[in-house]
Amino acid sequence: MLRCLYDQDCNIFEVSASIYMKTLVTEKILVYKVRTKRDPDAFSKLYDFYIEPIYRFVYFKLSNKEDSEDITSEVFLKAWNYLISEEKEVNNFRQLIYRIARNRVIDVYRERAKKSECSIETIEIAATDNIIHSIELAEEKVELINTIKKLKHEYQEVIHLRYVEGLSVRDIAVILDKKYANVRVILHRAIKKLKELSVRTPN
Repeated sequence: MLRCLYDQDCNIFEVSASIYMKTLVTEKILVYKVRTKRDPDAFSKLYDFYIEPIYRFVYFKLSNKEDSEDITSEVFLKAWNYLISEEKEVNNFRQLIYRIARNRVIDVYRERAKKSECSIETIEIAATDNIIHSIELAEEKVELINTIKKLKHEYQEVIHLRYVEGLSVRDIAVILDKKYANVRVILHRAIKKLKELSVRTPN
């Protein structure tokens, strides 16, 4: 797994292209039903598919069960409202839902920063302290995540989205509102730094 993580083109954490394309087509049909008919059953299927990964993503950021549950609910409510009210075409629901989740988490960071009079960066770093408890992982993965925690937040984020959530670089670029090439560079630097830390870390 470590070797795979260091290879940006390794796809062990991603579904096959054919399955992903089938999922994408299904999502487009569900999104169409929500937008044209406000179909709750169609949205329920989108909810069932994404509730676990979105909750995991939010918990990774906030490290608080109750807050994460509340924010996750807000994220899906925002997604529903967006689909039924916005005229802009939604080409990829996965990108949309993760972007909404990330923006809502950023709002929480800002709210916490105002309350505690500390920087957003400090909060983001502190939020990763309990990451090991957020996912049940094998010993090797725990060791890996301990090393990832030593990276700066920008690197942690791209590695989490790429190798924990299994998102494509293109999806990550949309979610982070960055250019595809920039995300590739950030990911490359993150993996390079992770290699360096892994070498320094005794087994």
